Amino acid sequence: MNYQKLSSKDLLKIKTLGELRASGYQPISIKEELRKNLIRKIQQKEQVFDGIWGYEDTVIPDIERALLSKHNINLLGLRGQAKTRIARMMTLLLDEYVPVVEGSELNDDPLEPLSSFAKELVKSKGDHTPVSWWHRSERYTEKLATPDVSVADLIGDVDPIKAATMKLSYNDERVIHYGLVPRSNRSIFVINELPDLQARIQVALFNILQEGDIQIRGFKLRLPLDIQFVFTANPEDYTNRGSIVTPLKDRIESQIITHYPKSIEIGKRITAQEANLTGKPIDKIHVPELMRDLIEQIAIEARNSEYVDEKSGVSARLTISAYENLISAAERRIYLNNEQNTVVRIADLIGVIPAITGKVELVYEGEQEGAGLVAYNLIGKAIRSLFVDYFPSPEQKKKDKEGNPYVIPLAWFGEGNTLDILASQSDKDYKTCLQKVPGLEDIVTAIISPLPEMEKEFFMEFLLHGLSEYSQLSKKMLDTGLQFKDLFSSMFDMGASDEDDLEEEDY
Repeated sequence: MNYQKLSSKDLLKIKTLGELRASGYQPISIKEELRKNLIRKIQQKEQVFDGIWGYEDTVIPDIERALLSKHNINLLGLRGQAKTRIARMMTLLLDEYVPVVEGSELNDDPLEPLSSFAKELVKSKGDHTPVSWWHRSERYTEKLATPDVSVADLIGDVDPIKAATMKLSYNDERVIHYGLVPRSNRSIFVINELPDLQARIQVALFNILQEGDIQIRGFKLRLPLDIQFVFTANPEDYTNRGSIVTPLKDRIESQIITHYPKSIEIGKRITAQEANLTGKPIDKIHVPELMRDLIEQIAIEARNSEYVDEKSGVSARLTISAYENLISAAERRIYLNNEQNTVVRIADLIGVIPAITGKVELVYEGEQEGAGLVAYNLIGKAIRSLFVDYFPSPEQKKKDKEGNPYVIPLAWFGEGNTLDILASQSDKDYKTCLQKVPGLEDIVTAIISPLPEMEKEFFMEFLLHGLSEYSQLSKKMLDTGLQFKDLFSSMFDMGASDEDDLEEEDY
């Protein structure tokens, strides 16, 4: 019988050690198991980490090399860089089922038992030792490193209640209550945010990583545990909350640095994949591709902002939450106006501010400005950055001899006209409102090609926002939307109160 060719159904029929021996089963370590299955996937050109975008040429090859080298791994990177997800996906590189001695605390391999329980059971029952099967989804243990984690939690301790109940001496190995690490024998064991683990607790991992054995309360145990360790850490933690002690870093063979998406396209794929839109009327809401780009550009602007702490990073969760809020803003408008469908608007970006404020760590200057104002500024910078990909730069056109294409709408505002775009106004009112500005539609239809009919008003509004970001118009946030007016009339409006002046500050 060839064990490697047995189906999962056939494996589950094996119930005893004798049957397992007859199948031709041979024990292999978890690191060898990961290596074997990784090689097979690479040879068959299978995707190893499906759904992890942007790491195809950087992080994933590093991980594959580490697994081929049978290394323990530390994933080092800022928040929201899929470190934990990658660790969890490593279970897909394990065999679907592996045999264990039934009832064993340490998931003992029937042919290589570790615990005294399994050894005694095999010795007494021999080939009749009961065998159970362990699915790969169960061979994963994850522990968040918090200051209250103890050596007993991770490694184990003497259990006086067990000793009293079983009437055992403290010299008996059976009084030990094993911690998470021994119970993860033959598994992937992950410690998230490793620097948060107290130094004295990190020291307890030395022997496990190097020699593979453990020490509990003076017991001389030689347990060559079979574990694939994966750690995650944030570089910020090294200075703010703790650090990985040097001898432990030395024992982690591969440290792999993760990163944020390197392009808007990759960011959009991640956001589309992760956004939770279940139950939302997606078929009724049209999202122009430019709006998807703007959501990703907000994160890029945040990572480059002088008001945002670059050491903390800006998680990919920002764009995911922002996109969910954007869809919800359009959904709310459908219900308010009893409409069948709608197109998202630039003004809907005001609704994503709550998704931004909680996702960025501000430096002192940012705290002085206020999280809401910083988020509003980031949206404005994203619009400014992408505006010139669609329309000529207003600054450049003012200098060109050919003439400025924005003269007509700017002149209309210069005559004292204002335009209010409200978040909840119906599509009909929204279109009527934008059509009031002369020349706006002509500019959009002349420059944007091809221009889907349903996106015409979206680009007309985008044009107004762009002119505002390039200081051609004044943009003021209202309680229920936005107001555009002539830049100079807003600067010389002496009738406004001090509070209004602050609200009318241009961004």
